[in-house]
Amino acid sequence: MAMTIAGIVAYVVINFVLFLATLAAADGVASDHKNVALIGGSVILAVIAFGGGTLLLLLRKPWSRGLGLGLMIGWALMTIFTAGFCTGVNPSLYTDGAL
Repeated sequence: MAMTIAGIVAYVVINFVLFLATLAAADGVASDHKNVALIGGSVILAVIAFGGGTLLLLLRKPWSRGLGLGLMIGWALMTIFTAGFCTGVNPSLYTDGAL
């Protein structure tokens, strides 16, 4: 249980850092291609959550199982609590020009 909570907290921290980096890239270097920066950031977050979580689950150790589930649960909670804005699954990011 404790490692699951640690996984959730770790994902929130990773998400925050990558979210800021994605916004900076969308405003700076990739300002002409904001959608590419946003899609790249959301794909990286999903790979960290689900790819990393699956790899940790496959280790079959109690600590890795909890941490892997925590990463996946963290992605789901961030998506729900931010209406998909922080994980890049909100379609208004790409269609309404939110950036």
